[in-house]
Amino acid sequence: MELVVFDLDGTLLDSGSRISPYTRDTLRLLAQRGIAYTVATGRTLHAARDILHGHGFQLPQIYKNGVMIWCPQATSYSHTRFLTQTEIQHVLEAVMAQQLTPFIFALGPDGQHAIYHTPLRSDVERRLAGEFGTRADLAVLPAEQMPADMDIANISALGPAELIDAIALKVAPEQGLVAYSGTALEGAQLKWIDIHHSDASKGSAVTLLREQLGVSKVLCFGDSDNDLSMFELADECYAPENARNEIKAAASAVIGHHDEDGIARFLRQRFALPGAR
Repeated sequence: MELVVFDLDGTLLDSGSRISPYTRDTLRLLAQRGIAYTVATGRTLHAARDILHGHGFQLPQIYKNGVMIWCPQATSYSHTRFLTQTEIQHVLEAVMAQQLTPFIFALGPDGQHAIYHTPLRSDVERRLAGEFGTRADLAVLPAEQMPADMDIANISALGPAELIDAIALKVAPEQGLVAYSGTALEGAQLKWIDIHHSDASKGSAVTLLREQLGVSKVLCFGDSDNDLSMFELADECYAPENARNEIKAAASAVIGHHDEDGIARFLRQRFALPGAR
């Protein structure tokens, strides 16, 4: 059994965060041929669910860079790796020392997702909180309302690049933490940062799926530094033209741009699917 694993943003999705018609049809052709596929993304389940709906993603799905594995058939998580209380405290201190608002992604014992935050300090943070609040089944609440029994998957922040870089530098020595950051969609002068437990990675989660599903070969696609861990273990790994240089260097090959159906075009050729071009 071969398993195809897709990153979403900058890879399977176009610049509008959509699955294009050509990619949609390619996924359908993969399913018809019995070729297994899933996602490994930095997004939460709530941020990806509507995008993936109706496109045949039936296998377990990797979210928050490997912190969680969601099983659609069981409608539950089969694997989680949460932050410890000490790690949470250190991250909150690092974020708030830069006068930024931490967004705390939490999971309750009943499986309910929520995002908690300290007082919002800027217009961009208020817009981000508003965007989170539009997602179904996802509460966005003040941090003082967070119950004590909530597990914390990750903590994120958004702000000027120099402040985000300072946060990354502060948490870097922590063995239990890993941080990913990048330019924000909200503006080139802004960056985002996402911090979670270092035991969680796309690579470790793909390894779990490989064992659980009896996969003989893994093909993966990604464009950013959080994809390197799965590139290291995959039998074949491909980077779109728009990927970061270090990802291209680690890839088996560089393929087409994500905004030009690069992944779908490659898959049609790789598996000799109809309509290859």
